[in-house]
Amino acid sequence: MINPSNSPAKPKKIITIIPSGRLIESIPDTQPESDKSDSTSEEENSSIFQAIGVIAGTVDLKAKPHPTISIENRDYALYHAPQKKLIFDFLKKQIRNSGSDYVRLMVYPRVIHFPPRDKPHVIGFQVLGFDNGSKSGLFADYQDFEFRFTGLWQFIPACQTPCISVFRNFTAERLDYIKQTETSRKVRFMKASHIPLLWKDAIVPPFRFNPLLPKEERGKPSFVEIKAKFLPHRNIFAFESLLGLPQEKPPKFLKASKDDKLAAFKEKKANIAASKGNKPKPQTKPVKKAQPKTQTKPVQPPTTPHQTQSQ
Repeated sequence: MINPSNSPAKPKKIITIIPSGRLIESIPDTQPESDKSDSTSEEENSSIFQAIGVIAGTVDLKAKPHPTISIENRDYALYHAPQKKLIFDFLKKQIRNSGSDYVRLMVYPRVIHFPPRDKPHVIGFQVLGFDNGSKSGLFADYQDFEFRFTGLWQFIPACQTPCISVFRNFTAERLDYIKQTETSRKVRFMKASHIPLLWKDAIVPPFRFNPLLPKEERGKPSFVEIKAKFLPHRNIFAFESLLGLPQEKPPKFLKASKDDKLAAFKEKKANIAASKGNKPKPQTKPVKKAQPKTQTKPVQPPTTPHQTQSQ
């Protein structure tokens, strides 16, 4: 926005929600363009990978192993980011103060897929915040169960329904982190979220990898930006509207290599085997061997001085 006055505009604080679940407060750079370093690649594509939305339901913070939210008689697990451990404590106070356990939550969807394609996925939600009645920000812009999804539109091996794949956005700080951390933690940090989506008459078809085609003919998934609706009765998300035109070139993102994934899998497998080996063996009573049956004489009553056994 151009400042109509001659005085420089006062930089505004911006609260940015990134996929890791952190809220980052930043002040835009107000230096002239000539003083800025070359960042044409970032200016060409200002989009980011993101999956965020609003849900509403009855919360049970005492449920085990995770708190839950009940939506249309279905219970969904609630999680928190490692750096937001106190979110459930704040939510507990909000419920106590309001007198109602029915709340609106700002969340990331958390979807777990299983190797058999026909096995249903499991949906949970990572809590970022809750509506305290102010109805500002995302709570004002989105209705209940509306989500913003920006990611790669494609099929994945573990799901029959096409998904929007949300990867970890690239930053120099994150790149430095994954260069220094161990393989298993690095792979876990770069793990993508694959959100199953019903999209009838999609503007672009979901990408399906075909290893039989030549590499130059396989194509690539399109980057899409949409608004979707969560359908609890079907345990899936459905397309609602476009937020932008599909892009052939996605924003820069982080993705674990096949070698790193394989190394992390082997490491996990070795750790499981080692943990089993370190467990003390359960103490069991020794099994007595069965003794062969022998013919014995019937037990005679004890003899007295006046009685003798016949020969």
